[in-house]
Formats: sequence, C-alpha cells, structure tokens
Amino acid sequence: MNKLKLNICILGAAALMLGSCSDAWLNTESMTSSTTGNFYKTVNDAKRALYGCYSGWQNTVSSSGAFAFYTISTAMSDECRGGAGAGDAFNFQAVDQFDISLSPSDVNLTNDMWVNYYAALYRCNELITKEGQIDWSGNETLQGTYMGECRAIRAILYFDMVRLWGNVPLVTEPTTDNVPQADPDDVYAVIVEDLQYAINNIPADAYPKANAASNEGHITKYAAQGILARVYLYYTGYYGKDLAGVTKDNVLAGLEEVIASNEYGLIPAFKNLWPAASSVSMPDEYVWNPELTTFAGRGNKEIVLPQMFNYTQDWNGAKGGNAWIVMMGIRGINFSPFGQGWGMCTVVPDMWNAYSDGDTRQSASIISLEKEGITKTAEYASHLKDQREYTGYTVKKYTPMSYYDGTTAVNGLGEGNFMISQYQNYDYLRYSDILLMAAELGSPNASQYLNEVRRRAYTDNGELSSKFREIEPTKENIMNERKLEFAFEGLRYWDLLRQGVDYAASQIAVSNMKVLNGGVDATVTINAQNIIDKKGLSQIPQDQITLSGGVIKQNQGW
Repeated sequence: MNKLKLNICILGAAALMLGSCSDAWLNTESMTSSTTGNFYKTVNDAKRALYGCYSGWQNTVSSSGAFAFYTISTAMSDECRGGAGAGDAFNFQAVDQFDISLSPSDVNLTNDMWVNYYAALYRCNELITKEGQIDWSGNETLQGTYMGECRAIRAILYFDMVRLWGNVPLVTEPTTDNVPQADPDDVYAVIVEDLQYAINNIPADAYPKANAASNEGHITKYAAQGILARVYLYYTGYYGKDLAGVTKDNVLAGLEEVIASNEYGLIPAFKNLWPAASSVSMPDEYVWNPELTTFAGRGNKEIVLPQMFNYTQDWNGAKGGNAWIVMMGIRGINFSPFGQGWGMCTVVPDMWNAYSDGDTRQSASIISLEKEGITKTAEYASHLKDQREYTGYTVKKYTPMSYYDGTTAVNGLGEGNFMISQYQNYDYLRYSDILLMAAELGSPNASQYLNEVRRRAYTDNGELSSKFREIEPTKENIMNERKLEFAFEGLRYWDLLRQGVDYAASQIAVSNMKVLNGGVDATVTINAQNIIDKKGLSQIPQDQITLSGGVIKQNQGW
C-alpha cells in the first residue's frame, strides 16, 4: 500500500469518530466504540453516520483554515486582494494573482483542503455502500431522506472540488486504491445523479422551515433543487455545452417549485442577514443581546441552506468552528462590533463604488475603515503598519465580532478562542439566489424576481429609496445584480468563470492598482494571461502528486 492509499485508509477509519457539535441535530454521542463491523445495521446507525457526513463537510472548513474553499473563491475574484500581514509569506498573493512565482516554495497551498474533502467523501461513500445492509423496514421514507441528504453532501463536495481543481480522482466507494484523475464530465455525472436522487427522495416536508430551530442545516429537497441549478449554470457556462442528465427546463421548473412552496422569502432588511451589519455597539453590553441587534438569526426564512458552525472548538482537536472567518477580520483591531482577524481579502475600492446611492447593500457588505471611525483609533497606525495590500475597505458580511470593551465575542461561551471558535454560519444558498437564478434561466416572472431582490436592497427602515428604479431582466443586469447581492459570499469568482475564462480574466486583471504595504505605497498587478493559461483552475497540491507516484498530474500553468 503506497502512502496515498494509507492516508485514505486512515481517514476512512476515522470517519466514525465525530468531533463534538453543540448545535441541535449535529449533537451526537461519541462513536469511538462503533466499527464498520458492528455498525450500519439500524436506522439510528444511518442517522449517526449521516451526521458524520455533515461533520465531514463542516471539517472541510474547520480544518482547512486560511485556504478554505470560501477564502480561495473570494481571493481569486475581482472583489478583493490577498491582504494578510505585511511580513507574511506571499502565498495568498500567489492565489490572488494566479502566480506561483510570488511564493515558489508553496507547492501545497490547498493540501489540507484536498485531504479534508476526501475524508468527507469517504464518510459519504461508506454510508452509501452500506445502505443495503441497514434494516429500513417500516422506515422507507427515512431511508430516502437520509440517503438523499448523504448523496447531496457528496454532490456539494465534488462540485467544490471539480470547480477548484478541475481534474480530480472520482471515488464513489470507500476504496484505498490509487485512483487517477477523472474526466470532469464523469464527476458532473455523479453530481447530477446525486442531486436528482435527493430531489426525488427527500420529502418536501421532511424539514419544514417553520421548525428551523431543530432541523436547520439539513439539506432539503428545495436546497437540492437550488444546488442543481447552480451546477447547471456553472457547467453550461464554463464548458459551453449541455449538462448530461438535466435540461434547462428541468432546472427552472425546480426553482419555480422552490418559490411556489412559500417555505422561503426575503427578509425585509438586507443588513439583518449579517451579524456585524445588524449589531449595535453599546457600552458594557454583549453584542448578541437581542435588545441591541436586528440580526434575523440563524434559520431565518431567507436561508435555504447554511453550512453550520459552533463555538465548541478547542485546541485539543474538537473542531466545529468557522476557521476562515477570522482570516477576514481587521488585522490587529477590535472595534465593536467588529473583531480582530488576520486582514485577508482586503476589498478593492471598485466594489465600494459599484453600489448606487440608496443601495443598502454597500454598508451592509463592506467595512469602510474611514466611515466606521476606525481610522481615528489609537490602534489604526499599528494596523496600517502590519497590513499588506491595505485598501481602506474590508469584508463586513463575514467578520469576527467583539464586545464593546474590545474582547472577542466568543469569550464566555466555553473554551473559545477568537482564532478557532468563530461560529457564524456560512449561508451556502439564499432565497435571493433562487430568485436570480430563476430570472437568469428565463422564468416568465424574471422581471418580478429580479426587481424583488433590488427593491429590498433599496429599502431602509421600511422606506423605499427614491433612488430605486426597476430594471429589465437582461443577462447583463442579472449578473451585475448578482455581483452586488452576493458580494464576498464566495460566488463571484464562479459567476465570472462561467461567463468564459477570457471574460473572467479581463474582469479580474488589474494594472498597478494602488495599495499600502505596511503603510508604504505599493501596487498590485494581475496578468490576465496567468488566469487564461490556468483555465481559472487552482494548483493541485504537490504532496498528492508525489504520494500518488505521479498518477495525479498538475494542472496546466502551475
């Protein structure tokens, strides 16, 4: 058994040993006494194994840190620069600029991601292959639900991987073989099949939104329909051909079903989707006090599918926190309600300027250090000295939180630490995305759906801005609306790429963009040809190439 096989085998054996999770249905007892020999017998075994699959998906973030799928996606887009510390390695710049020469020794930038994704896949594959030995008698509906969720998780994992790396080994059973890279079409065939299984087998009422407090985070039939639409739009755009096994009409009909279900809706104020944007800073008060925030809360009606996190993570190996959100925080400054972080993904000024007057999404999505008063703090000078690629703007949607006294908002919630215990969920799929995808796919209600999203953006305290204007549902208008609506949510890069690699490169490329490195004038240049040569794909970790004995090949351009 070579090293690659051994790594996969060890990860698979660990699949039954779940990290602790305090959030509702993710909370489960230790499974260290369970083995593949005495497990996968009962419906309860299947349920516990399914929780392990969700935990595996969570671990792709909790155990990947700076180089998680979200941060990679955000850095590669035209929304942000790499940022980080003035004295840090240039590995995030290599990602942002698609140029490994900036950090030539970093040949394993996404290795932790690769390992964690295959660990999660092992869990899913194990449950799928053991389905037949479980006694489902009298629980056939639960069988469809649990297996539908499991297969949808596998689809999500492969969709991330095939977009990021393009050419990945396709593993659909728990094997220790040295598997070569598959044709992306074969990977997409599995993604489509898994999502269609979930759509056809998870009952529409399996996890009602009204009971989100107890079932939030489960993949529903409606979530699977939304994800399939996202897959369809990306594949047909990036590859420029039909996606086998699904049609445009099928996908649109699925989205219309989600909309007609009345399970979801837009919350009235955009800012209330985001903890930092909806929090009020008051002396001696905790930022999460419901008297002091308008946050709509986890499980609000707009969230079709969240990736859930909790604050139980500690340094001893229990992992459940959002490990990338601290990367986005303002470097070295706690300025309530914003907490400190490592200063990655500094926002380009063009994103701030992209919002029109009256659009509430600007201030809800972006922290302007000047407008928030941060440039007047005593800590600002040291922040400037320590920050690379300073632009004056950073991400507000996903940022750590702090108390008024400057201490981290995870204090007092257990053994939490601001670096590892952040617990804000990632909103993987929102209802506004359902509306805009339906509009893009040519719904007869396209104008209504598009302008419903826009109208909410121009509404503040229940008042519609005089600046609001309805627009026609053209492809250009819809894509621009997606840019503004989903800024810094990890979608923009893939929205660009599905419009063509050359187009994406033209939007991302910059020449001598002015920034401050450690407080000193500097510039950033991104060469469009670097993106084109790599087809928009990321570096495959060298360790995986080596461990495979050369069976796995590096992507072009890296």
